[in-house]
Amino acid sequence: MVEISELFEKYLQEQNICLNKILSNQNVLNDIVSILIRTRNTGNKIFTCGNGGSASTSSHFVSDLLKTAITKNEKRFSAISLVDNFAVNSAWANDVKFDDVFIEQLKNFLSENDIVFAFSGSGNSSNVIRALEFAKEKGAITIGFTGMSGGMVSKICDYCYVVPSDDMLAIESFHLMLCHGIIFALRELGEPLFKYE
Repeated sequence: MVEISELFEKYLQEQNICLNKILSNQNVLNDIVSILIRTRNTGNKIFTCGNGGSASTSSHFVSDLLKTAITKNEKRFSAISLVDNFAVNSAWANDVKFDDVFIEQLKNFLSENDIVFAFSGSGNSSNVIRALEFAKEKGAITIGFTGMSGGMVSKICDYCYVVPSDDMLAIESFHLMLCHGIIFALRELGEPLFKYE
């Protein structure tokens, strides 16, 4: 019988392999940080979306952009998570279809040069793809975090980071870690307004 400790060790070893691959491929991540800074400075908006665990990451990332990434003497980010209003999402899902829950919200707010930042482990979530396609039509910047082969999201996005793993647990974990890495970089490039003791 396999020991629980052996399973944890196997899992952590697999994460370490994935992390080493990420460390050797950071160019897109650097570009994303630069684009976020430019978007902050121009006063454009950032919209995030995703499903399931990716919805959670979408919400978490916006929370960090709105507070944790604040630096002294710089503008603040204007960011909205399209997953957070359950009433709006369920209304669109019920009255139209679930594939349109993000695109319909973007129709209310999206402007040229805004960012739509999508999280999708498989890269093939229909509602995410529709949101990205709409964003490109409107002249917005599209950024994606995916895994596996990248799916359609990697083909649509202007910038896409594909986590080098086929394990959804690892993909979702690294999406959140990379978001934290982005926030860390944003804070280190300025003087953080908040310090955590």
